[in-house]
Amino acid sequence: MANLEKGSKKLLNAWAFYDWANSVYTLTIASSIFPIFYSALFISQTNKVVSAFGFEFKSTALITYVTAFTFLVVSIMSPILSGIADYIGNKKNFMRFFCYVGGIGCIGLYWFSLEQIHLSLLFYFMGLIGYWGSLVFYNSYLPDIAFPEQQDRISAKGYSMGYFGSVILLLINLAMVMKPDWFGFDISISENLRETGTEIQIQEAIEKAKNSASFEAMKISFITVGLWWIVFSQYTFYWLPKGTSKGHKVTKDVIFNGLKELKLVWKQLKQNLRLKRYLAAFFVFSMAVQTIMLIAVYFGEEEITWGSSDAKTQGLIVSILVIQLVAIVGAVLTSRASSKFGNIKTLIIINIIWMSLCVYAYFMKTPLQFYIAASLVGLVMGGIQSLARSTYSKFLPETDDTTSYFSFYDVAEKIGIVIGMGIFATIDQITGSMRNAILFLFVFFLVGIILLFRIPKENE
Repeated sequence: MANLEKGSKKLLNAWAFYDWANSVYTLTIASSIFPIFYSALFISQTNKVVSAFGFEFKSTALITYVTAFTFLVVSIMSPILSGIADYIGNKKNFMRFFCYVGGIGCIGLYWFSLEQIHLSLLFYFMGLIGYWGSLVFYNSYLPDIAFPEQQDRISAKGYSMGYFGSVILLLINLAMVMKPDWFGFDISISENLRETGTEIQIQEAIEKAKNSASFEAMKISFITVGLWWIVFSQYTFYWLPKGTSKGHKVTKDVIFNGLKELKLVWKQLKQNLRLKRYLAAFFVFSMAVQTIMLIAVYFGEEEITWGSSDAKTQGLIVSILVIQLVAIVGAVLTSRASSKFGNIKTLIIINIIWMSLCVYAYFMKTPLQFYIAASLVGLVMGGIQSLARSTYSKFLPETDDTTSYFSFYDVAEKIGIVIGMGIFATIDQITGSMRNAILFLFVFFLVGIILLFRIPKENE
């Protein structure tokens, strides 16, 4: 393998291609089929309650708490691992490790059940920690492989490739779920029932067989996500540089080297007012953005009046596709807007839109209103993610230690998610309504906007 020069087209494309590989997790597992699958586990219950860890949880509150706990683990673990990776100069191996953990976790979701809830949640935990753990190292490559003037564009390209690739797999998986007989799943009923049953009994049996086949197709889709993620990531792993080889070996003394480096980064932030204030703003608005993205489908499943189970499934699927397709446009438009108006001004406008969406979501009840919200979420979702990442990269001081700085960035993001998801789950558990919880996120966007206004310009 030849070492590619920084800024080369092949290297930039190889880096961005990891978004193609791993974004199937966020779309299928985090945002679409798994939430529908998880909801189907409670279809026979009226109160949707599950026993786990010695407590009774509302179904949506449990998965939100587990998600928050996973991010807490990532926020503690990532600086330790990134410090080790920086010390031995091989962050690619760490990125690969988390990729494989996540892929195996996705495959393990095939066996998810309420009867084995703790093992099931372990697989969910593995998928989530694998995805976010690998991003610590993936994001830290950005200033290593791209020059500052390339970073907005290649960051947006990565997200766009991710949305496009994940939609391709999602369409295949959705075809499996909606038309399971096309893929060889058995939807037949017994000949005896066909001969002796009433028309209503026959139709009910056919519907039950189709639902059972669709449920099995959802489980198979989790396997396809894990395989897609692992297989397509190989192209990225082949071309990305190993890292700055230092020939060091891991000893007890370097285990907490990452935490020491975070402390050093924190001291350096005090000398960099722009970066310090940007991180404060990012911490707050990212808390709200990530929470909404992680609970959006659960919200739509529980709070929107769909009319029937089939209409709900189809409606949620349509909404997810709308979000992903519009997000591609949103990422590109945001990149162009930032070139014209500047990163901070663009981020302020996007946060105002997010803030308005929180109020709108509190009142929406119909599928049409949900579709409108999905379109707006898609428009600003990809934009705020790619622009937040590239803005941070631009604000970094001249340094070879990009891993520690991006570790700090990721820790801020993860702790924000823990707080956001924890607050959301608690309000949902106590009040019994996700509407009250999502309205509370309005406050985070408002504070984020105020903090963005406080970021000094470059010449100040």
